[in-house]
Amino acid sequence: MRYRLVIFDFDGTLADSFPWFASVLNTTAAKYGFRRVEAAEAESLRRCDSREILRRLELPMWKLPLVAAHMRRLKSEAAGDIPLFEGAAKLLADLSARGVATAIVSSDAEASIRRTLGPVASATVARFDCSSSLFGKAAKLRRTLEAMSVRADDSIYVGDEVRDGEAAAAAGMPFGAVAWGYTHPDTLSPLAPGRLFRSFAELDQALG
Repeated sequence: MRYRLVIFDFDGTLADSFPWFASVLNTTAAKYGFRRVEAAEAESLRRCDSREILRRLELPMWKLPLVAAHMRRLKSEAAGDIPLFEGAAKLLADLSARGVATAIVSSDAEASIRRTLGPVASATVARFDCSSSLFGKAAKLRRTLEAMSVRADDSIYVGDEVRDGEAAAAAGMPFGAVAWGYTHPDTLSPLAPGRLFRSFAELDQALG
């Protein structure tokens, strides 16, 4: 199907930020008093949704805004050193050349995202709606659809986490899951039947 608008998550979808995230998680845990993650746990956590991860980390919901703000500050400092996945910039350029509008809806800050994208890739993105709360993406997806005058069924949200799929469903739009991000593809596939992408080339072809 040809979409008029493709909305992307950022971390784990376009940006290869998991190594950075893993490098700061335990120092953040020490600062805010939740459980540190051992290396052996990482793969099992990839099979969990966000609520289960919070439960396993013993991180209460009331601390989330504090932790999120801290992580955004750290991310802003590191943004210039976090790479895009190979193929991400080409995908954005290809979609732009084909007349497909793109947007980014993310929990990360817009300034941080633009630094990682760089000026050329940033210029291909029509709209940024960022700094959402952990479970606040659905409202931003609806706002982006309204701002860009695109119907939900003429668009798709592409992401790498269960909460991305849940947000897309709440906004009434299709979800495309990527297999290279934070969440294991076996956990994502039920949320995106027929739309689990294992490479940027496959994603590019499907969106075109």
